[in-house]
Amino acid sequence: MIIIKNNLEIDLMRKAGRLLAETLLRVEDSVKPGITTAELNKIAEDYIVKHGGKPSFKGLYGFPAAACISVNEQVIHGFPSKYVLQDGDLISIDCGVCLNGYQSDAARTFMVGNVSDEAKRLVAVTKESFFKGIEFAKPGNRLSDISNAIQTYVEGNGFSVVRDYVGHGIGRDVHEDPDIPNYGRAGRGPMLQEGMTLAIEPMVNVGTHKVITLDDEWTVVTADKKLSAHYENTVAILTNGPEILTLV
Repeated sequence: MIIIKNNLEIDLMRKAGRLLAETLLRVEDSVKPGITTAELNKIAEDYIVKHGGKPSFKGLYGFPAAACISVNEQVIHGFPSKYVLQDGDLISIDCGVCLNGYQSDAARTFMVGNVSDEAKRLVAVTKESFFKGIEFAKPGNRLSDISNAIQTYVEGNGFSVVRDYVGHGIGRDVHEDPDIPNYGRAGRGPMLQEGMTLAIEPMVNVGTHKVITLDDEWTVVTADKKLSAHYENTVAILTNGPEILTLV
């Protein structure tokens, strides 16, 4: 069941989203060669808690950390660890904030030091595909109009979209209906309505769209070990179109 939010609920999600956006900016400032992913997780968690929020992911389905931190061929759900960032790495940080009972969810892929031209293009295309998708996040369109726009842009640039994992609705819970694939034919799925709140999150691979899960039963990697990138925001569907709640 898709839960429609009223203006008050969207405003509460807006506050949660702003805190999350500020958290990711704080983490980005520390992304550099020599820092561990565990240290980045601590920066995120400390900032969220200091400002009255709760890390949404910590304990969710048993996940042990405030942020999912995935490096290079890791797509999503990577554990923060003692891994030391190296020049040329890509690092995807997916994080959630609960504030006053409402959730926000966002992800960014950051470049560490001097990265390859291919990595730069992957990050740029992944981010831009999100914005291509939300051009269709308007009342009266269909959910798959967003999905199709993302897929068309990504594949038109020679990359692939992950199919085993998708975006989702969000509100009081991190994961609500509907699922939001990053692929599919346009004109299908639920009609978009004012008050819907969606976590739209292209996950884009250099090579195959296929992924596998490591033995830790969490970390998802590309099947061909090629690079992956992730870009996500929480979005509210309003009368005049979409509002991104997780940007400062």
